[in-house]
Amino acid sequence: MTTRISHWIDGRDTAGTSGRTGPVYNPATGEQSGEVDFASAAEVDAAVTSAKQAAAEWRQSSLSKRAAVLFAFRELLHQHTDEIAKVITSEHGKVLSDAAGEVARGLENVEFATGVPQLLKGDFSEQASTGIDVYSIRQPLGVVAGITPFNFPAMVPLWMCANAIACGNAFVLKPSEKDPSASLVLARLWKEAGLPDGVFTVVQGDKEAVDALLDHEDIAAISFVGSTPIARSIYERGTANGKRVQALGGAKNHALVLPDADIDMAADSIVGAAYGAAGERCMALSVTVAVGDVGDKLVDAVAARLPKLKVGSGADPDTDMGPLITQQHRDKVAGYIAQGADAGAAVVVDGREAEVPSDGFFLGTTLLDHVKPEMTVYTDEIFGPVLSVVRVETYEEGLELINSNPFANGTAIFTRDGGAARQFQFDVHVGMVGINVPIPVPVAYYSFGGWKASLFGDTHMYGPEGVNFYTRGKVVTSRWPDPATSSIDLGFPRTR
Repeated sequence: MTTRISHWIDGRDTAGTSGRTGPVYNPATGEQSGEVDFASAAEVDAAVTSAKQAAAEWRQSSLSKRAAVLFAFRELLHQHTDEIAKVITSEHGKVLSDAAGEVARGLENVEFATGVPQLLKGDFSEQASTGIDVYSIRQPLGVVAGITPFNFPAMVPLWMCANAIACGNAFVLKPSEKDPSASLVLARLWKEAGLPDGVFTVVQGDKEAVDALLDHEDIAAISFVGSTPIARSIYERGTANGKRVQALGGAKNHALVLPDADIDMAADSIVGAAYGAAGERCMALSVTVAVGDVGDKLVDAVAARLPKLKVGSGADPDTDMGPLITQQHRDKVAGYIAQGADAGAAVVVDGREAEVPSDGFFLGTTLLDHVKPEMTVYTDEIFGPVLSVVRVETYEEGLELINSNPFANGTAIFTRDGGAARQFQFDVHVGMVGINVPIPVPVAYYSFGGWKASLFGDTHMYGPEGVNFYTRGKVVTSRWPDPATSSIDLGFPRTR
């Protein structure tokens, strides 16, 4: 029996009327678990109309009321973490601890947004000219939308909606059609927290719904996380329609391992970062750049750890790595492994030969050595449990390799040398840098985003840049009549 997964409009579950739906699977079994409604352009318009009405009232709410709703929502997220994690695992496949960790990182953004009274404080200049004061304020945009990926169905929406709502906007979410149910759990928790109906909306769907949001005249801004080709398309279409757009694209994250690195620490870190969530993370390490003679030791250390990883259902607490999101994606990743082998890469560990459950969309861990920059396993974002090792002779050669890559989301360096680490953070052309930290996702009071083909637009996600993205500045210049010339009795001596 499959579950019907609907929209959330005006504070309630709303069945689709387009007649179009899509299947939702449990990746651990390969069985269809749900049927999600796909919104038509008319349904998107109705949802945005509801959100627009709600935004007009929500922007008038006091900062203290908004903060109170955010605090209540934060508590509910904390209380329901296990429930949300189970929903994520059932549709995405990641292990429960990963899913709970996703919720925890989303919670950080809600906690940041609870500080909205401080975050929206403006500046004031008294007596900028004689009798004239000047001050700045930030005001909400109105209705904003988020288009989010399958790999983080709770965290990425929370990156967006927490700040957007705290700033006084109404938020319309279009989640991935592959794992849409987590969005509805968030919607119910927002309502329970006291958020007025219509301020948080979910429209399920595919490209038709996305295009309708991009073209809708009442959507002021679009936030997106996904692949680079789609990010580019959304940025171009959204900005052509006069909208603000922040579009985060793909990644090919490198770890530079210097000869003096702690091999055990580096190997542990790289394995977790490369194969966690089956590599379906935009911050996953997919390339290790081994400098000098560290290559053999590092490859041996990584290879020795892979047989210890249990691949299976994410619902099993003993599982280390779950399935991939779909059969098609599993086959695509397996095809990349074959291409790498055919191109001359050394297949140290072959995930296609791993003992994995026969049902579901499973693939074992893969380790490729002696990968060359012209191979597709290096050039393409694989988004799977495949780690490529590229060998270079010097730090300078490794740095040039990283800086010449069109993706520039995250990177890391493993070394005991503080001077080398500081030089790397200065030299590298990447938006997020880890020093002996394999997945350098910033905490919520900084902002997330890469450079080059990993980001379209000039605004990073969440944190201070998120607050700026979801508001617009206004400067007020004021002058009042001189009290000394006023005919009104002020009840106290006049001063000049």
